Amino acid sequence: MKAVLCKQYGPPDTLTVEDVPSLEPAEGEVIVSVHSCAANFPDTLIIEGKYQFKRAFPFVPGGEVAGIIKSVGAGVEGFAPGDRVIGIPGWGGFAEETPVAASKVVRLPDGVSMDAGAALVITYGTTHYALKDRAHLQPGETLLVLGAAGGTGLSAIELGKVMGARVIAAASTDEKLEICRKHGADETINYSSENLRDRIRELTEGRGVDVVYDPVGGEYSEPALRGMAWNGRFLVIGFTTGEIPKLPLNLTLLKGCSLVGVFYGAFQDREPARFRELMDELTGWLADGRIAPRITARYPLEETARALIDLKERRATGKLIVYTERGRDGG
Repeated sequence: MKAVLCKQYGPPDTLTVEDVPSLEPAEGEVIVSVHSCAANFPDTLIIEGKYQFKRAFPFVPGGEVAGIIKSVGAGVEGFAPGDRVIGIPGWGGFAEETPVAASKVVRLPDGVSMDAGAALVITYGTTHYALKDRAHLQPGETLLVLGAAGGTGLSAIELGKVMGARVIAAASTDEKLEICRKHGADETINYSSENLRDRIRELTEGRGVDVVYDPVGGEYSEPALRGMAWNGRFLVIGFTTGEIPKLPLNLTLLKGCSLVGVFYGAFQDREPARFRELMDELTGWLADGRIAPRITARYPLEETARALIDLKERRATGKLIVYTERGRDGG
């Protein structure tokens, strides 16, 4: 089978595509024949050795896949060869086959494309967990989404609306904000041309926002924190700008607000039953058409490096999909 290999830490163009032996499942695992694998920002960190977890070389990056179960290991119940599934391997997805712990496999509803399934877990899963379990977002509350035109940001807009919130989307260009409006944003802020803090105050009549969803970090985190309402919740999702902000903690005291970390990978491991409950709800919304991942580009497996370069250089609005020969048609 073909696989994308990381043999040393470096930028995406150091990755190679090679033939490697087919896989056999270990106890508690399934082997998924991959159709689609989503590219995510953590993949760019993992291959450069900048992620909190590291793998021995060589390894295959790629954290979320959709495909068909090829084989099941000892002790696996509830899954069989031929099942359509979403898998969350964490590593190994940019390949024609990948091993996945059975606890991190979710059935893909009939009628949902492989591309949509692969695009669901890390972005929508992270956001769903963040808004529902970490922020306890309530109908009628106001949600501010930073970096709103990226895959993670668009998932926050969609899920915020499904959960009954008023959503303010913030992004760097008018073109990106138009995409946000098409995905349901009620209000928008161009933080390249508008003062973020002042615009938050204007749009909330001085009250502030109840929840901030911040996947970008950098210079916009502090003005967003200053725009919090009393009892607000600031969700720390990630740092796609590459800059971890140093926030003045006196603001949390003055506003009675909370800084809330969101580590979806650890949540999956520590609370597997709750993880599956949330995924069942999420895949149900996907099947019902209440959410629809925006896939903006598809790349054959041999062009995985190009997908990661486009992601790293922030050219993407929405999700990027890497596909194998089986997944050429996206279905």
